[in-house]
Amino acid sequence: MPRRRPGVLLPIELAILDAGLTIQPREGSFFGFALARTLAERDGSALVSHGTLYRALNRMAAAGLLESEWEAPELAEAEGRPRRRLYRVTGAGEAAFRAAARGEQRGTVQRGTVTGEALA
Repeated sequence: MPRRRPGVLLPIELAILDAGLTIQPREGSFFGFALARTLAERDGSALVSHGTLYRALNRMAAAGLLESEWEAPELAEAEGRPRRRLYRVTGAGEAAFRAAARGEQRGTVQRGTVTGEALA
């Protein structure tokens, strides 16, 4: 498989940043399933496969585009569910998203990968 150029975001990564920047001001952070639901609602498609989504989230966290932490165990226990890994878009992630969105306006990023909702 060919390697991608450094600094080039995949469509799933752009979609994650876009959705994350939209969710984050309301919620403070976001978790995988809520993110998958948001992406599916935007596209009118099925949920992104968990393997694809979580690999992208891990890759983006390792690249410094996202930061993550586990939620407090007490909260999950009180709600009777497993703990969630909470994500936030970093300054570097926001800058990468904005740069990609500007590129899309110039036609250098595949159309349809960024809704631009986070830029509103």
